[in-house]
Amino acid sequence: MKEAQSLNNIENLAPYVAKPLKSTILVLNYKYKNLDARKALVKAVKTNGVIFTSEKIYENKVPEWIEKYLSQKEYSISPQAAQILTSYLGNDLGKVANELDKLIIAVKETNKITPEHIEKNIGLSKDFNIYELQNALGEKNIYKANQIINYFGANLTANPLQKTISNLYFYFLKLFTYHFLTDKSERSVSAELRVHPFIAKSYIAAAKKYSPTKLYEIFGILREYDMKSKGFDVSTMVNLADLQKEMIYKILH
Repeated sequence: MKEAQSLNNIENLAPYVAKPLKSTILVLNYKYKNLDARKALVKAVKTNGVIFTSEKIYENKVPEWIEKYLSQKEYSISPQAAQILTSYLGNDLGKVANELDKLIIAVKETNKITPEHIEKNIGLSKDFNIYELQNALGEKNIYKANQIINYFGANLTANPLQKTISNLYFYFLKLFTYHFLTDKSERSVSAELRVHPFIAKSYIAAAKKYSPTKLYEIFGILREYDMKSKGFDVSTMVNLADLQKEMIYKILH
């Protein structure tokens, strides 16, 4: 039964679930919310069936999920490509699987998906994306960071400022957290920061370039430009592309 959450009287199924027909398998697909555990239906299901709860996975687990999904289809993907897809699609596995299926159809000359394949078939730039912006900021590569943010400014629909700010906040939050880890080995950093092992090394290197004091300042900068992007504390109509440039300048200096 699809979309079971739309039923107005789903509790009416409780008598059937209490004494189900043994030759029938009934699956209730209840999405976006939970059944009331105090009601008879849930109690009956627990007695005569199984309640399976599928939680959304954390975004840091998506690259690993992508690798496993592709391996089942005898494909592989480079760590950079997996990160680019994750940064763009987030943890909506339906969207991720859909894009991966498209890539599998499009990529015929090899069974390994690369950033070049993503750029060619999905339209995501392999050089100008949020993942590469984070890397440029982590390396304090002023030239590359400005190149990327200028590209974002020219393509605001695909790269909205609010989304950039959100991604950067979580990136710098991980760098801030690193400073207070007892065990700073790559393995521990990967586990504690919930990042792919391939990425842990770059986070460690980036954290060494930003002191906790500077990171605390960056959080203030991100908050300031989030407010400005929404029209707060500005006297005239703001140019979002210019706001992005100012924000990146302040982060790097």
